[in-house]
Amino acid sequence: MFVAAFSEQEQRELAEKLTSLLATYRHISDSYIIEFFSESLWDTLPVSWQDALGDLTPPQVADLLLDKEIKDRRYPSVWPLSLLALRTAAHALSFPRKAPDGHGQDTGAAVPEEFQSNQCQSSLLGHIFRKHVKPKKQHEIRRLGTLVKKLCDQANCSCVVDVGSGQGHLTRFLSFGLCLDVTGIEADPNLVSMATKFDRQLVLTLTKENQKSGNSQSLHSAPGPSPRHVVGWVNPKASWDVFIRQLGVTATESDSIGATAGPYEKKQRVEELNLEPHSSQIKAEDLQNTLPTQKTDINTSDSVAQINTGVFPSGMATEILTCKNVPVTDCGVKKPGRFILTGLHACGDLSSTLLRHFANCPHVLVITSVACCYMKISTQENPNPPGVFQPPFSADTVVDSCSEYGYPMSDWVRGLPGHQLSYKAREGACHAIEDYLHRLREESGLLRTHCYRAILESIIRAERPDMRRPGVQTVRKAHALSFSEYARLALPRVGLPADLPFDTVAVDAMLAHQGKVVAYFSLVLLLAPVVETLVLLDRMIFLQERGFQSKLIPLFDAAFSPRNLVLVAVKPKEAQS
Repeated sequence: MFVAAFSEQEQRELAEKLTSLLATYRHISDSYIIEFFSESLWDTLPVSWQDALGDLTPPQVADLLLDKEIKDRRYPSVWPLSLLALRTAAHALSFPRKAPDGHGQDTGAAVPEEFQSNQCQSSLLGHIFRKHVKPKKQHEIRRLGTLVKKLCDQANCSCVVDVGSGQGHLTRFLSFGLCLDVTGIEADPNLVSMATKFDRQLVLTLTKENQKSGNSQSLHSAPGPSPRHVVGWVNPKASWDVFIRQLGVTATESDSIGATAGPYEKKQRVEELNLEPHSSQIKAEDLQNTLPTQKTDINTSDSVAQINTGVFPSGMATEILTCKNVPVTDCGVKKPGRFILTGLHACGDLSSTLLRHFANCPHVLVITSVACCYMKISTQENPNPPGVFQPPFSADTVVDSCSEYGYPMSDWVRGLPGHQLSYKAREGACHAIEDYLHRLREESGLLRTHCYRAILESIIRAERPDMRRPGVQTVRKAHALSFSEYARLALPRVGLPADLPFDTVAVDAMLAHQGKVVAYFSLVLLLAPVVETLVLLDRMIFLQERGFQSKLIPLFDAAFSPRNLVLVAVKPKEAQS
């Protein structure tokens, strides 16, 4: 069942079921697999569960526990009803993750069709948009960019604000490829410098290609519309009008980059953002070789989703992603001051902040939100989770104070008993389930890394009882090492001697339980989509409470991009006036 078609009452009922399930099995979702031995996690399971799971092979764990697509399951023993009920509930209550033309969980790490001929280059994305871009990001920017373009057409608005724009890969595709007027805002000035540098490289590449083809006169200066780049941290505690003011100053070129700039680069200057589209200086023929060379039309077979107009206000396309013959001209003035808001894997509270801006800011017509890093979301119990970027104190960064948290956002979920989600539960929701399924089916040596780290934790605690869950940087190719070699490399990273003696007999006994470590971790993963579902459903209910319909789409191939769900909301026409 697809939650986007749910009524308000059905969404609320689903939230109740999710919180009830997670409250019942909180001891699993909140557990750290590295404490498997030190906290005797296996013994916390019912004995009947231990009997059912203890001797399973990794492929059996995949088929019997994690893969919701399996229809014909063969059990080596009789499973307790409570375990069967947990698996059934977890699968039934979680949002579907399979894109219409994507891979299911059972395909594991298979790559999308667009990478079949070349695993590093998407056949559906022009070469100028693939430079400096990893395959996963190529896949994401093409699909999200196509969605944003279609929504812009439906909203009669060509202005887009990309929050957390990073090195500008999405902004370049939206701007140069789809002829939208794009402003990217990014907190890291180094990433903004890279974005402007890559913009210049793209323009130079286009210029050279036009000169070679004899079309040099069509590019007297920079092709437009060029994206604007703003250095700025979007403060979750600031109101929407502060965010709008942040967008008013465009980033300048750094001196180091400007020293080697050509005629186009030297023309760039600081300008005020009025949110009006640039006039286009680039013609369709100038981009002939930059858009997809294979399967040029994004047609029904390549669509990533189909959206029922009954969920959105009138005027939206029946299939807003089946966009054929994407135009790259006619970028005239649309609605000054209005824009589409997008965030591709906006981290932690940034995604929830963008949803609040959508709900409150009259300038925002549409939002497409792809979230990630749920463990960095602020909650009442943990208002300052570790790993969250904190900018230097200044009058610009600390403005309006508010008591709103990243979760829960909705009044409904906030009022449900047991709605709380721990840092560990939210961190678990960020795991790549499809990748782990692939490891299970291949019986990959990577499966032993959790066991190694859990054994190391028990050794650390024996030596230093006060040290719990210290951070151990990834030991390269740990799964290919013996445990003794792994420990020799890992112990100094927590301040202990590499030659710290340990009981080898006890270590061998723990190594023999690797299958149980895998089975327990799979139980944690079973609940991960349930946690993600509750976080995203809370956001949908938040919008519903404010009068906005929304839809959740599995936009990316989950085996390729694990955080693949995009939340889309469009303001009704009466709210846009």
